[in-house]
Formats: sequence, structure tokens, C-alpha cells
Amino acid sequence: MSERQLRLRKERVTSAETVARVHTMRHGTGSTKPGKVRCFSEEAVVKLSKENFDADSWQFQLLERHESNNLNSYTVAELRQLLRKMKKEPKGLKSDLLKAVKSWLSDHGCPNSLVLDEEEKMDIDPNSQVLGTPEEVAMVSKTRAAVSHRIGTQGGNKRMGLESASPTRRKRQKDAAGEVGGEDVANIQVDKSDKKSPKAESRKKTIKKTEAEPSSVGNDKEPWTSLVHKKPQPGWVAYDPKLMRPKPPAKDEKVVKLLSWNVNGLRALLKEKGAEHEQGSMIARLAAREDFDVLCLQETKLQEKDVADIRKSLLASHEVSLWGCSTSKLGYSGTAIISRIKPISVQYGLGIPNHDQEGRLITCEFDTFYFVVSYVPNSGAKLERLAYRTQEWDVALSSHLRELEKKKPVILTGDLNCAHEDIDINDPAGNRKSAGFTDEERESFKTNFLDHGFVDTFRKQHPNAVAYTYWGYRTASRPKNKGWRLDYFLVSGSLSENVHDSYTIPDVGGSDHCPIALILKI
Repeated sequence: MSERQLRLRKERVTSAETVARVHTMRHGTGSTKPGKVRCFSEEAVVKLSKENFDADSWQFQLLERHESNNLNSYTVAELRQLLRKMKKEPKGLKSDLLKAVKSWLSDHGCPNSLVLDEEEKMDIDPNSQVLGTPEEVAMVSKTRAAVSHRIGTQGGNKRMGLESASPTRRKRQKDAAGEVGGEDVANIQVDKSDKKSPKAESRKKTIKKTEAEPSSVGNDKEPWTSLVHKKPQPGWVAYDPKLMRPKPPAKDEKVVKLLSWNVNGLRALLKEKGAEHEQGSMIARLAAREDFDVLCLQETKLQEKDVADIRKSLLASHEVSLWGCSTSKLGYSGTAIISRIKPISVQYGLGIPNHDQEGRLITCEFDTFYFVVSYVPNSGAKLERLAYRTQEWDVALSSHLRELEKKKPVILTGDLNCAHEDIDINDPAGNRKSAGFTDEERESFKTNFLDHGFVDTFRKQHPNAVAYTYWGYRTASRPKNKGWRLDYFLVSGSLSENVHDSYTIPDVGGSDHCPIALILKI
């Protein structure tokens, strides 16, 4: 083994460093542009990992976006806030802020071995033969593949197509290329050195965007009308409430209209401002539009001391407001019911101290049914609460519902934190071990609720409709319609035939969930 090989092993350099060194040996010092390749030792890679952070932390969200090559989805305001948390100066344009964030990732051993700007590329001839040991050649090949994947290249040359261009450039290219047969098409520029290469000739051909891209199959302004699913089955369709809802009930028909919404922080929702929020709060405008009788909320994140002030900013037409607040962890979880129908009786929690410290459940008794709103515990990023959720909470909730059913039919609604079937999640295969789609949670959902006669009202009405109610913020998945259906109206079997309509309201923003609704004949 040569002296150079021994040195490489001792220093444990990355494949990117090997490329730079080999290139310098072949072309002389200074031929590799300094600063263009950022690399980390194996020890540095361990320093920053998603496993070390909670899913709600800014570090976890940053790593999530970085790994999906989605840092550009940050707004300027979010980038400045991020840099303040990093104790860096939040100055400059968005490009400057992004470079500062990438520099911080580099300094802290980002999990990816390469962090490249779109304008950056390695000064290495992709068609040249690399001289060196077999180990060096293998490292160089591995690095070329990584660089090609990260910046949309073939053999190291930068590709200027839709996938790698900036948003502005991508829009210009899309406008220039036009749309043919519903598929976006873009031409690829090739370096002059590649003109004679057969591979270069093939790269001059147009590329088609896959069916998974929502912009190619639906309306960008209404992404929920696009069928976006990793493995759609024959007969599946995208749910469009404008086209797939029944006619309204007759005026003389007596019905009750119920809405449910995980608001992901009620105080923040009520403070939203801007052109689309000028006419009062989101709740007030939702009431004016939907004219609901009862609205239940989850993840209000309120403390008991906040409730009095929040009540004043809500609906004067709905005099009843009931609040469940977390006492074990302030400003966490929480549920609420806002109603213009006065309930006969109210119960907070399940009556089990271990389950009632986070304000996750309220039960109201009305004339013809019990109404239960629940914010089911999330199993956690590392599934640390999976056993508690499936073996304790779900079992206790199921028992509570069955006791109520001995007196009256029951309606259960809320964020139940489970995508029950493959049709209820964009990427079922990729989320088998994710909270909300584990085998244990799905089986618990079936065993504790459906097997006891409760009916999933939306799925009964629309057995083949893909309709999501949750889209993750950190992956900017709502514009792509890559979501989950986590919110439900489950009813006792005796009530299922009285359901006039069960639908989602996907055009209402303000949260990472959208509202859902149920119209019930009474």
C-alpha cells in the first residue's frame, strides 16, 4: 500500500476530499476552486442528527428540509429567525441568508456529506480517466454520483432544467417550454464539451415530469383536486368538494351541522392578518361561510388563564364554549367546543387521571346523541408513546364510547392521529414506521372503533376518494397535496344512515390541518 493510501485512511477523508486531492495531483495546485466543495469527517457527521432532536424543534425541521433539498421553501422572515437562533447575523438577500444557513450546517457536521449551492460545481472533467489506486477510483465514482443527484447533473456537469433551476428561472423555462398534452416539458442545456458525446445528445431530449408532480395533473390553486399518491389504485379519484358533495338538505328537513378542526394554536389563528384576513378572524369567516351549529377544535394550545380573553374574540352567535386545557404541560394540546345548541350535560376527560392531564377530550350530551371531541395523543417521532397510545388511550376511549352508547348513539370527531388505510396517506410504503401509520395504530383504530360498530362517515360516502386533511409544514407538502387523512367523524352504526354529507374543507388555511364537516339528519 502506498504512502498516500495510508495517509488517506488515517485522516479518514470523505470521497469529496479524495476527488479534490486527486484532481490537484493531476492538474496542479489551485486547479480545484476553493470553497466549492464542503466536506466533513465521519466524526463531524455524528454531531448533528435528527435523532437528537424532537420533531417540533427547529433543528429537526431544518434537517428535514435540508435532507429533502428543500431549504428554498423557507421565507426570508423564517430564515432570519433561524439565523438568530444560530446566533448569526440575519442580513442580506434571501440568497445570502440561505448561504449562511448552509454554512452553519457545514460547521455542525450536516448529515449529508456534500452541501452544494446550485451555482457551484466541481471543476473536474467528467469524461477524464482518474489516475490513482482502485480505492481512489471508487471514491471518485461514488462522489460523482452524489454530486449528480444533488444538483441534477450527468457526470458532474450542471443541468439547467426545471428540477435544478431556481423558482424564477424554472417559471421562465416552463413558460418558454409550454405544456404539451398536460405534461410540462423543458429543454436541457449541455456543456460544449459534451456536444459530440452520445450521452449528451440523449440529454438534449425533453424530459417529462412524473405523475406524482401535482402541477402536471391538477390545478395549482386547488392542489387537492390532483390525485397525488405514490401507488394509486384503479378507480381512485381526487376528492373535489365542489363536484362531489350532495345537494343541500331541503329547507323543511331538520339537520345539525358539525365542524371539526385542528387549529394548531388558536391564539395564532385568531391573530392572522393580511389581505385574505381583513374581514374578521378565521373562525368568524368560517362560521359565516358554513353556518355550523357546533364547532370543535383540537390543539388549541391554550392555558386556562387565556380562555376568558379568547372567549371575547369568538362568535357571539354561539353562546356555549367549553374548554379543555393541558395542566401537565402548559400551552400544549387542548380541545374546545363552540356551540349555539346548549348541551344537556358536559364531561371533561375520560375520568382517568393518567389520561386527563392534557385536555384531550370533551363529551357533550344533546337530545338525540352524544358528541365527543378528541385530540388523540401522537405516538411521537421516535414512537416513544406508541404503547401508551395503542394499549392505554385507545382502549380507554373505546370503553368510554361503548358506555355512552348504552344510553344514546355517539358521534366521535377530531384529530384521531391515524391514517387508517393506504388511500388515506400519500406515501404508505415510506411511512410504515411513522407515527400515525404504524401497523399497531392502524390495527388499534380498527379493533377499538370500527370493529365495535363505529362508521367512518367520509369513507362510507366516498370509498375511492383520496382526500387529505393534514399536510406537514416542514416539508411544504400542502401545495403538492402530499398529505394524510387524520381527521374523522365516526358515528354509531344506528346513526350512519342519517348522515346527509361528510366532507372536507381543504381550501381553508391557517393550520396544517383543514376543517372537516358532518351534516346529520335528526
